[in-house]
Amino acid sequence: MKISHYFEFEDHVTGGIRESVVHQRKMLDRLDLEYTVEPTLEADVLHCNLMGPRSVWYARRARSRGIPVVANTHVTAEDFGDSFRFTNALAKPLKPYLRWAYGLADALVCPSEYNQRLIETYTDTPTRVVSNGVDREKLEGFESLEAEYRDRYDLDPPTVFLVGHVIKRKGLETFVELARRLPELDFAWFGPLDLSLKGRETTKLIEGAPENCTFTGYVDDIRGAYAAGDIFCFPTHEENEGIALLEAMSAGKPVLVRDIETFSWLADGEDSLKVAGSGVSGFADALERLADPELRNRLGTNARRRSEEFSLETVADRYQSLYEEVV
Repeated sequence: MKISHYFEFEDHVTGGIRESVVHQRKMLDRLDLEYTVEPTLEADVLHCNLMGPRSVWYARRARSRGIPVVANTHVTAEDFGDSFRFTNALAKPLKPYLRWAYGLADALVCPSEYNQRLIETYTDTPTRVVSNGVDREKLEGFESLEAEYRDRYDLDPPTVFLVGHVIKRKGLETFVELARRLPELDFAWFGPLDLSLKGRETTKLIEGAPENCTFTGYVDDIRGAYAAGDIFCFPTHEENEGIALLEAMSAGKPVLVRDIETFSWLADGEDSLKVAGSGVSGFADALERLADPELRNRLGTNARRRSEEFSLETVADRYQSLYEEVV
């Protein structure tokens, strides 16, 4: 079996979508499946990761030739808004386009049950939940970077941290306000920070953050973030899954999240702390609870154990069975 594993705009798209594609290809290598990263009608399966115009072109022709099409549902109109400049304006027309584009596939891969339920309001195309997975090998040795990264960004434990693109949707306003309310704690957001791509409100929040709130920008070794951070605070309002969350759990960090449907699989008080509602007070109260090192250790240990079910070794077989079903 040969897979055409195509990622349109591969040279331009970063963040969680890129990480998911990297994970998928590691899984294909693990399964010893033959694949090409180019779009081709000479493969047994056309697997598209972004349904852009070129992907759609190949998908339509693949269908006409009886070649099954698999597509990942990384993008929804719901999580597209409050991301970068102009994305709010594009979110509304994006939905009907995605309904049509996803409808060209024979099977859709959804990273979470929440994403699956959402996509099922878009199209009748059969869906399958397959996590983006967590690459535990990528984080090996992260502990050795603790002193270097704490010194680099002047961070004292316990540091509250987040990893990923700095965008409003991920709870930027809450993160900044928490730092303002809890000046005794250091807050650090590790991730790309290109203000030219941010909306005015996002830029204002970043530039107006208090001194104990650090935006590091791009870091050369992401393991340093998990070494320097102690409490992974993820107040996102909308998420398809959250690879950085899985990485934090794999690193044994206690995680604090907003209680949204995406995170329904997390158990409050067992492998995480969850905060209901959109206010900041609940997060502040949770962080005060997490001042207790015993609680942080228990939650982090349970989080690490829970993350094992998302390992690439565990997820890989689901792709194998999916390809076999559609061929």
